[in-house]
Amino acid sequence: MSLDRTHRPVLANEVREWLRLERSSGLLVDSTLGEGGHSALLLSDNPSLRVIGVDVDPVILERARVLLGDYAGRVDFVHRWFDDFWANYIGPAPDRILFDLGISTFHFEGSGRGFSFSGEEPLDMRLSGEGRSAAQLLQTENESQLADMIFELGGERYSRRIARAICDARNASPIETSGELAGIVRRAVPAAARRGRLHPATRTFQALRIAVNSELDRISRALTNALLRLSPDGGRLAVISFHSLEDRIVKWTFRRAAGMHVPHDEEAEGSTSRWNAPKFETGALSRESVQYRVLTKKPVVPDESEKRENAPSRSAKFRVIEKNRKSNGE
Repeated sequence: MSLDRTHRPVLANEVREWLRLERSSGLLVDSTLGEGGHSALLLSDNPSLRVIGVDVDPVILERARVLLGDYAGRVDFVHRWFDDFWANYIGPAPDRILFDLGISTFHFEGSGRGFSFSGEEPLDMRLSGEGRSAAQLLQTENESQLADMIFELGGERYSRRIARAICDARNASPIETSGELAGIVRRAVPAAARRGRLHPATRTFQALRIAVNSELDRISRALTNALLRLSPDGGRLAVISFHSLEDRIVKWTFRRAAGMHVPHDEEAEGSTSRWNAPKFETGALSRESVQYRVLTKKPVVPDESEKRENAPSRSAKFRVIEKNRKSNGE
């Protein structure tokens, strides 16, 4: 199986710097393996590193097997959702854990599942192939639910116009392709919004993908369980996020783990929203006899050179937390 690599890992230098091991051997869990770009870099840097690579998409997991072929004896591949993996993990405590929450370039350009608004593909968007597809979600949610979803998960100011247009269109016939949906959204927004830097369907497609894959709830659950299983001897967990909803969950979870204050008005727990209210289950972290330290006081972002050369990196934010045993007297 010969493949052209379509995905360039973002913040590659930063990942290598922050997740570098000080000793000769160790275990990394790449919780969102994708095509294996970050793991390849870290395996190359440390010839004794072992990696567990987790991904729910069987197609991209097979791509990673090929692209990491030179390291086959040091990589275990796990086909699973990352939150399910961490809820059931019973192996040795990892020295390093990485989450790259972005969708691979492969999904946009080569999966044929309707992630991109620029093509004409079946409107699926499922990473796992299970559950409701994007087309089924659009067909079954009522107008108010669709508007809330598009606004809260996509930050789309014209969400109500778009939801109304979707419902009008589906009354005539089901919306089955990415091109159909992109056209509906484009026609629904004001003319001025069609001339902006972003395609008018960008936020709607983001919201739909997040909803189909239950991404926010998965992130919150996975981070807590991963932190519980991280090595207490200088273990580090790092997350690359790509939009504010993801980054806020990472920030809140890290701050809570470190015993830092989280302003009440920043928390989503009191929200009655169905779409944008991840449940935080971080109580177990405070009962550990360890200490967490947030190493990145502000998120690390790509430099201007990377933004120019690797467009998907432009919205990336990188946060790192470290876990250590408490010293005597603490």
